[in-house]
Amino acid sequence: MTEEKAKPVNFIEKIINEDIASGKHSNIVTRFPPEPNGYLHIGHAKSICLNFGLAQQFGGQCNLRFDDTNPEKEEDEYVQSIQDDVRWLGFQWAGEVRYTSDYFDQLHAWAIDLINAGKAYVCDLSPEEAKEYRGNFETPGKNSPFRDRSIEENLALFEKMRAGEFDEGACGLRVKIDMASPNMSMRDPYIYRIKKATHHQTGDKWCIYPSYDFAHGQSDAIEGITHSVCTLEFADHRPLYDWFIENLETPAEPHQYEFGRLNINYTVTSKRKLRALVEGKVVAGWDDPRMPTISGMRRRGYTPTAIRNFCDSLAVAKTDGTVDVAQLEFFIRDDLNQNAPRAMCVINPLKVVISNLPADYEENLTVPFLQDHAELGERDIPFTNEIYIDQDDFKEEYSKKFKKKFCVGKRIRLRHGYVIEADGFEKDAEGNIIQVNASLIENTLGCDPEDGDKPKGVVHWVSTKHAIEAELRMYNRLFLDANPDSGKKDFMECLNPESLIVTKGLIEPALAHAKPETVFQFEREGYYVADRFDHNSDKPVFNLTIGLREDKSLAN
Repeated sequence: MTEEKAKPVNFIEKIINEDIASGKHSNIVTRFPPEPNGYLHIGHAKSICLNFGLAQQFGGQCNLRFDDTNPEKEEDEYVQSIQDDVRWLGFQWAGEVRYTSDYFDQLHAWAIDLINAGKAYVCDLSPEEAKEYRGNFETPGKNSPFRDRSIEENLALFEKMRAGEFDEGACGLRVKIDMASPNMSMRDPYIYRIKKATHHQTGDKWCIYPSYDFAHGQSDAIEGITHSVCTLEFADHRPLYDWFIENLETPAEPHQYEFGRLNINYTVTSKRKLRALVEGKVVAGWDDPRMPTISGMRRRGYTPTAIRNFCDSLAVAKTDGTVDVAQLEFFIRDDLNQNAPRAMCVINPLKVVISNLPADYEENLTVPFLQDHAELGERDIPFTNEIYIDQDDFKEEYSKKFKKKFCVGKRIRLRHGYVIEADGFEKDAEGNIIQVNASLIENTLGCDPEDGDKPKGVVHWVSTKHAIEAELRMYNRLFLDANPDSGKKDFMECLNPESLIVTKGLIEPALAHAKPETVFQFEREGYYVADRFDHNSDKPVFNLTIGLREDKSLAN
């Protein structure tokens, strides 16, 4: 027996192992800190799996903390959707949901401590002037003319900011670090700005709000986070993270670690661009099945197991990289192939009349939804003398190219049913075949014909009398360009005009009562999910999750 190859330890796991071995930490605490200004996407899924996964692996805990320092862009809708996404992926945070706004009083007190220590000052430069004074990567910045205000003056001005006596943009609180630092994040960054907006948690209590850089590390310290794991774009901010920890009396000293973010081709994950798709009505909402949001993937029929397996397969490295979307699709197919119940849906129907059965013939064929998965149950498939098969499964003339197809004088097996033989066909005025006349071969339910003339293949079918019409939403990639976010052209110019095609299909009657979000393999057609919101027994709606195999034409 071949031993399963051990999964390599990533650099964060190695650090945690060393910290535990040295006694630096005995209890591991991580956190997932999303901003509630949009829906989570596949990139966030990697971070969720990493942070919650590390906590599970080392017997620790992972907090869910909303970084709600920008009230103008935050909504309760996003707060709820993010919690739903984390739970749906199979994770549960420690304790209650946390918010950075829970710590606003303490952050404000720490800001005053920095002023009293002569390390923070109120700056009256306009945003344009502040940008000019900041310099750039080639030119060092220069000190603000307000940098040397007295402690008393800064305290008084900061209190006026807090009291709402200044307009937005009139001033802000900055920390004194080094305007000549090669790290732009260290050039006297702002830690408080005036924003006269109602906050979804604190209402109108505050009109000044802390910056992310100021709030992040201090919130980690309050919560006792041991390993603060961020994506790579925050690497330049780590010296600032450490500066605040060193210059404040915090209850703990967390450390930040950065890993490469997840990018997938044929996809954009910028919240600004995703919002543009929603607000421009290019898609039907944040949970549109074409979106790379977790809600969108859920509505499309992707499973939590498949997404977690995909994320676990990715390297946790110190560099960014782009993953082929086919890698994600592999895990979707792999999970659904093993676990999705099977059913039948005819999309391009062709009537077959079985002449040696009476017109009122009916038989219920009881079959499992998935072989060897009794937990998925059984369903009854009504069999009558008139059925629909797919148009492509009948050919007017036999050829070796179509040797497994149905044609006159040849036999085919109906999935879960009998063997039938084609006797002839009928055409309409345009020469299209509209009906096949056939005969049922007796004693072939579950066994081959006694005369030894075996059928050449198996086709899916539905009874014409009992089939139910369903709406099928055929989803394709939203973008035709493999790199729509390259900046070479507007990402909106890369949209696929055929990313959604709505058509009809004829389904087994049992599918009308399918529970929303149940994914089926429509045999020989693809994987389809009963829509999370629109599917019901009166109007069945199924979304195409993914084809049975990779479409090579989409890979170019």
